Formats: sequence, C-alpha cells, structure tokens
Amino acid sequence: MSSNQEDLLQLIRDTQNYVSHLQQLGIDVVEVASASVIERPLKQSTVPIPKQGTARPQTTPVTGVPPKAGGTVDTLFGDMASPAERLCASTESFESIHQDIGDCTRCPLHLKRTNVVHTEGNRKARLMFVGEAPGADEDIQARPFVGRAGQLLTKIIEAIGFKREEVLIGNVNRCRPPGNRPPTLEEASMCKPFLLREIAIVQPEVIVTLGNTAIQNLLGARQGITKLRGKFQDYKGIQVMPTYHPAYLLRDPSKKRETWEDLKRVRDYLDSKKTSS
Repeated sequence: MSSNQEDLLQLIRDTQNYVSHLQQLGIDVVEVASASVIERPLKQSTVPIPKQGTARPQTTPVTGVPPKAGGTVDTLFGDMASPAERLCASTESFESIHQDIGDCTRCPLHLKRTNVVHTEGNRKARLMFVGEAPGADEDIQARPFVGRAGQLLTKIIEAIGFKREEVLIGNVNRCRPPGNRPPTLEEASMCKPFLLREIAIVQPEVIVTLGNTAIQNLLGARQGITKLRGKFQDYKGIQVMPTYHPAYLLRDPSKKRETWEDLKRVRDYLDSKKTSS
C-alpha cells in the first residue's frame, strides 16, 4: 500500500470516529465510505483533455444538501437563519385598553386637547389605516379622520371596494398637537404601545400607514414616505403599505395618482388572499 493510500485510510478512520461522536449527540449525518474501499488497489482513470477551443463542461459541486430557494443551504445544525418574528394574538379587549389610557396626562398634549381620540371601526378588520394624530375636527368629535382629510380617506376606502365601517382607522397619537404639527418622538412613544396592543387584538392582514409619522413609528423607519411608499413592508407577519396622508393629498393633488397605485396594490393583495383561502 502506498503512503498516499495510508494517509487517506487514516483520514477516513478519523472521519468515522468523528461521525460516531456526532451520532452519539443525536445529530444526523451522511454515511462515510468504508476504509476497505481504500485497501483495494485504486484504479487509474484518464480524463479526456478537451481540444483547444472546446468549452469545458460546467460542473456543480456536490454538497450532500439541496440548496433552498434563494440559494441558502442548511448547515449541520439546520437552517441558521433566524425565524421571522410573528405577532402574538392578544386576548385583551379595546375596552381594557381604553381604561388603561383613561383621561391621559402622559405627555404635554393633554394640556390643550378637547378629547382623546381612540381607534375606531371593525375590530375583526382585514385592513387597517394608521395616521399621525387627530386634527381640529377629530379633537372636537372624538373620532379619527372625520374632517376634510377623513372625507378623502373614506372615498379612498370605498374606491378599493370597502366600506368605512369594514376597516379599522386610528392614529399614532390620540391627542391633537397644537397647530396640527407632527407629534414629537416623546409624544409618540407615550401612545404607540396602545396602538400596538390594538393591532395585536385585530391581527389585520394589511396596515396602510398614512404619512411619515405613521411608518416611522410603526416600523422604526428612517427613510421618508417618498422613498418607502408603494412597497410592502413587514410588521411581524402583517403586510404594511406606506402611502401619503390624505391631508398631504389635499395640499398636493398631483400625488393622488401615486396613492391610488399604492391602494390598488393593497386591494390586489387582499383579493389574492381571499381567493386562496
């Protein structure tokens, strides 16, 4: 037996010992060739050399594990990628959340508000809309999206085949900021946990975020709405579609076409889910 064969024989024996160790740990492994294969004389084989100008045949390395979609391969310990985080279903009620909020004084916005404006609509909705904060009309009526922007939102909802009472509508903040300014990070942080608890109760299939404040607070996004709009994002297994706020569309009607394209994607997605179920 040649020295090369002896080295290869020792390598196989070492590998067999390692495989035996892995099996004792309960880890599935592939079979290793018997050392007796090496003890037989190795047959010499010739490989034809391609003629000059002839393309070499493409070869694929054998790994023993078929690649997954996307090109990833399981390791010895399985797929090492972290599982996608899913939103746990909640058994609490909207009423209990409203009780927790109470006559809220957690941030300075309570000093000039008239009413706390809670999320409203179908509590089993497939589709949810999340805006920024109440305006003057909402502050008076204690209902979200009832002013001019709310009337436009109602038309948008109806245009994609829903009625307002079939969807869920809310805001990141429940108190009106002075002059309808965006809520600060501190103000939003006081209200955001209550919104997330409501989402956990309803488990909508799609959330449409309206404007920068909504998408930045729900997903922690750093980019603005002009870069994020029209592309589905993920919030713990729920599809999120960022688009323009209706109040912005009233100031710049040229953005209505882009918003309509975004909402058509939402409609098509929900229709596809309804068909497949």
